[in-house]
Amino acid sequence: MRQESLVPERVRILSGSWLKLFAVITMLIDHAAHFLLEDSDLVLFSLGSRSIRLYTLMRAVGRSAFPLFCFLLVEGFLHTRDRRKYGGRLLLFCLLSELPWNLVHNGTLLYARQNVFFTLFLGFLGMCTAEAFLEEPERKKRIGLAGILFGLLAAAVLLRADYGAGGFGFILLLYFLREAPLFRAVTGCCLLSSGWKVFPAFAAIALYNGKRGFIKGRAVSLLFYAVYPLHLLVLYWIRSRTVGF
Repeated sequence: MRQESLVPERVRILSGSWLKLFAVITMLIDHAAHFLLEDSDLVLFSLGSRSIRLYTLMRAVGRSAFPLFCFLLVEGFLHTRDRRKYGGRLLLFCLLSELPWNLVHNGTLLYARQNVFFTLFLGFLGMCTAEAFLEEPERKKRIGLAGILFGLLAAAVLLRADYGAGGFGFILLLYFLREAPLFRAVTGCCLLSSGWKVFPAFAAIALYNGKRGFIKGRAVSLLFYAVYPLHLLVLYWIRSRTVGF
C-alpha cells in the first residue's frame, strides 16, 4: 500500500524539472567551494566563538546535490520508456566525465577515485537487479540476483566511485522506500555522512508533485547530463590559473 505524502497535494509544487535545477545549482555551489575556495579564509559571520567561512557554508548547501540526483535517478528508472537507453546514457557520461574529473582533482589524466556517474550507473544496475529479485519466484535465481547486488556493491568500493558503498546503498534505499517517504527521509539522512545537511534535499523531494515540468525534449535532457563534465572542465580551467594544484 502506498503511504500518504508528507505534505498535502496542494503544497506539492515542485516538478522534476525544478528538482533537476536545484540539483545542478547545489552541485555547482558545492564544487566551486571544493575546488576553488578550500584554502580561503573568508569569514561570513560568527556564532559565538565560531567563525563560519564562505567555504563551509557553500559545502553545506552543496550536500543536497547528491540526494537530489539519486532521487531523480530512481524516478527516471521507474518512468523511462527505454531502460537500455537510459542506462546507456549513464554509462556514456561515466566515460565522458572521467577526464574532466581527473583534471579538476589533480591536473593530470589519472585520479584514484571515479566520478559520481559511476555511482549512479551502478545504482541503476542495482535497481534493475533488485526489481528482478523481487519479481523472481525461484529461490536459486534469487540467490544469484542477491549475489549480483553484492557484486555491484563491491564494484562501488573497488572502483572507488564517488560516495562509494554508501552512495550505492543510498540509491537502493530510495528505490526500496519510495512508498515510505518519512522513513526514507529519516534513514537517508542517517545513511549519508552529511547527516542533517541533506535535509533541504528531502524537503524539496517532499514538495515533488510527480510531474515532468519544463525540461522536455532529448536535447535539453542531454544538456542536463552534460552540465556535469562541462562544469568540471570550467572549474579545472579556473583552478589551473588561480588556485593551482
